[in-house]
Amino acid sequence: MSIIKLLLLTFSIAILATSCSVNSHVMFKEGEAEIITDNIPLSPDDAYKLAPDDKFTFTLFVENGKRIIDVGSGIGSEANGSQRLGGTTTFQYLVRKDGQAELPMLGLVDMAGLTVIQAQEKLAKLFSVNYIDPFIQIQVTNRRVIVFPGSGGDAKVIALQNDNTTLMEAIALAGGITERGKASVIKVMRQSEEGRKVYQIDLSTLEGLKYADMIVQSNDYIYIEPTKQLTREFLQEVSPIVSLISSAILVISVFTMFN
Repeated sequence: MSIIKLLLLTFSIAILATSCSVNSHVMFKEGEAEIITDNIPLSPDDAYKLAPDDKFTFTLFVENGKRIIDVGSGIGSEANGSQRLGGTTTFQYLVRKDGQAELPMLGLVDMAGLTVIQAQEKLAKLFSVNYIDPFIQIQVTNRRVIVFPGSGGDAKVIALQNDNTTLMEAIALAGGITERGKASVIKVMRQSEEGRKVYQIDLSTLEGLKYADMIVQSNDYIYIEPTKQLTREFLQEVSPIVSLISSAILVISVFTMFN
């Protein structure tokens, strides 16, 4: 086999190997997983429940929160002894792997599986042993969604400050859909008891506007599929190989010429 043929064979093998890496960064390619495109829930069926690794803060006011009303209406800050537990300092508490959280005065309390309202009612009952008519406010501080807006380098973790954050708001907080992103292929991957469900939404037309108000939930993955750029990425991968082989052919040609 001549040198030129050997080089061409090597080049062909390199091209085949390179083609396997083109668009290799594209995530969540469709396989056998079920993609749900109809009857997509616009709002959660159940309220969010605390889970292991969640972090939360809570504030306790006595006398059913009387001081909140008194301060808001300009009455003295020491209205009949109404106090807030912990002063103005805010502490975060962790729901441990066993579902318990260690709280001041109470010790370990089972918190996993409770909605925010249920947790507030539970703590109010427990603190009522030491406080008069306790009023509890709880806020989960690490609720978040992960948004991939169309190119991997722009992925963002969005904190959910609002319980009613919509899909459109989450995308906007991530900076919107990138130039490579497909508005027609937006996948919302949501954890359920059966595993993650994948909802595919098309926001490229006005018909998909109804899904723009879909309420996102903590730990959702929002993945906007990027447009595949086969030609550009293929040329980027092949250019170094072509350059190397061209140089080798040139050297061999010159060597052959003088021999």
